[in-house]
Amino acid sequence: MQALIDVILPVFLVVGAGYGVVWRGWMSDLGVEALMKFAQNFAIPTMLFLALARLDLSHVFEWRMLVSFYSGAFTGFLAGLLGARFLFGRDWEDAVAVGFVCLFSNSVLLGLAISERAYGVASLSANFAIVALHGPFCYAVGIMTMEGVRAKGAGLIKTLGRVIKGLASNALVIGIGLGALVNLSGLPLPGAVFDGAELLARAGLPAALFGLGGVLYRYKPEGDLKLIGYAVAVSLLVHPMVTWGMGRMLAVEPGQFRAAVVTSAMAPGVNAYLFANMYGRAKRVAASTVLVATLMCVLTAWGWMTALG
Repeated sequence: MQALIDVILPVFLVVGAGYGVVWRGWMSDLGVEALMKFAQNFAIPTMLFLALARLDLSHVFEWRMLVSFYSGAFTGFLAGLLGARFLFGRDWEDAVAVGFVCLFSNSVLLGLAISERAYGVASLSANFAIVALHGPFCYAVGIMTMEGVRAKGAGLIKTLGRVIKGLASNALVIGIGLGALVNLSGLPLPGAVFDGAELLARAGLPAALFGLGGVLYRYKPEGDLKLIGYAVAVSLLVHPMVTWGMGRMLAVEPGQFRAAVVTSAMAPGVNAYLFANMYGRAKRVAASTVLVATLMCVLTAWGWMTALG
């Protein structure tokens, strides 16, 4: 219970504050969008740039941890895809959008924030390794599957072009790529550049959490309740269960095991809705799952952290 009070609750209080401010009309939708754009397109990419620029890449990119986490993520995608298609009778394009919801855990806004409060800044190197691959992996899986379903086996070059374009224009991917470039090249940057980047980066998580609350106010759970409940269960239970099992089987080092499980236990991120909105498929299911899972994550995250000890 102390972990819930000291670690998880403050994070969700910031989310709740953003929700309340928009609910009371003290901040407009345009203001929330601007705040989220600042956080997701500038502050958090800067934070990831700094993290990747300074990481010991050979140490943190440990294949056992990454296999454990992404096995859970891909299992979640398949469970969401096949469940939506065969259990709930949705067409294949809707099913892909639901699969993406079950694939994309909120590794940055919730995962980093909760891990930092629980285990300290020094513990985040493993989280950053997961985050570095998270966007590219998830969008590659989602876009390739959706475009494959739409093309019905044709247009491979077009599909690959869309994947590359989507990844190259993603601010998080750009920040990660530039950080890795600085790290691998040994390019010296002036201290003032790093100091300025750190000032910008510190604003990222608080702004994003507050903005997330404002975004969630728009999402009203309605209709498709059984499918929403299924997607929530896959996201909060199946994904971390598979990650836990694979991590134990591969004997992942304790700190990295903890990072993989906590990150996999996070609710779907807003990107899950953005993907559904991009294709115009299963938008209500995606939006409602993000909201419901984020609320339930208060308790489920505490449960997983308690199990981790």
